[in-house]
Amino acid sequence: MEKILLIDDDVELCSMLADYLGRHGYSIVATHHGERGLEKAQSEEYSIILLDVMLPGPDGFEVLRRLRAFSSVSVLLLTARGDDVDRIVGLEIGADDYLPKPFNPRELLARIRAILRRRPAAPATPGESLPALGLELDPAARTVRCNGVELDLTDVEFTLLQTLMRSAGEVVDREQLTAAALGRKFHPFDRSLDMHVSRLRHKLDIQGNLGDQVKTIRGIGYQLAIPNRKTVKEG
Repeated sequence: MEKILLIDDDVELCSMLADYLGRHGYSIVATHHGERGLEKAQSEEYSIILLDVMLPGPDGFEVLRRLRAFSSVSVLLLTARGDDVDRIVGLEIGADDYLPKPFNPRELLARIRAILRRRPAAPATPGESLPALGLELDPAARTVRCNGVELDLTDVEFTLLQTLMRSAGEVVDREQLTAAALGRKFHPFDRSLDMHVSRLRHKLDIQGNLGDQVKTIRGIGYQLAIPNRKTVKEG
C-alpha cells in the first residue's frame, strides 16, 4: 500500500481525505503542523507528500525548502484558489505539482496517480548518456550525473531531462513534456512546465555550465542542444 504524508491544519479535510484515499488503496499519515510534518518526513519514507501552504509553525513554503535539503520525495502543494503567486513560488522551491483549494477529491486522486505513474516500472532499464554534455542518466535508480557528480533532481526534473535527452538535438513540444513530466494535458496559461524547466536549467548550470543548452523554442517547446549540432533558432 502506497503511504502518503498529508500536512494540513484542516482536521476535517484530513479525515475526509484519509477515508477517501484509503478506499482507493492509499495509507494516509496526517499531521497538522509544519514542524511535525518535517519530523515525519525525516523519520519515515512516503510515496508522496501533500503539503498545504497555510500551516501553523513553519508555513508550507518553509517546510518545502527544508524538505528539499534532505529529500527528493514528490510533493503536491495545496494552494489557495486563484493565488498564482503561491503556485509559482511553490514550483520554484521544488514542488512537483500544485492543486488549488477547494478541490474535488477525484482530481486529487488523479494528480496523485499521475505523479506515482512517473516512477520506473522495471529496474533493468539500461542507462542513457550524452558524452558531449557529460550527462549520464540511470533510469532504474532515477539518478543523473553531470561530469561525474550526481545532480539533486526532483522526480519532475528527472523526467524532463530524460525526455529531452532521448530527443537530444530535437525540439520537444510542450504537450509531450507536460504529459511526460506532469501526467496531464498542457494548458497555455499553466506555467508549471516553465518553472520546472527553469529549476532544471539552474541545477545543470551550477554543476556543468549546461543551463544554456536547454533552449526555449518559442511557441513550440524546448530543445536540449548538443555541441556541433544544428540548434533550432529560439523564437
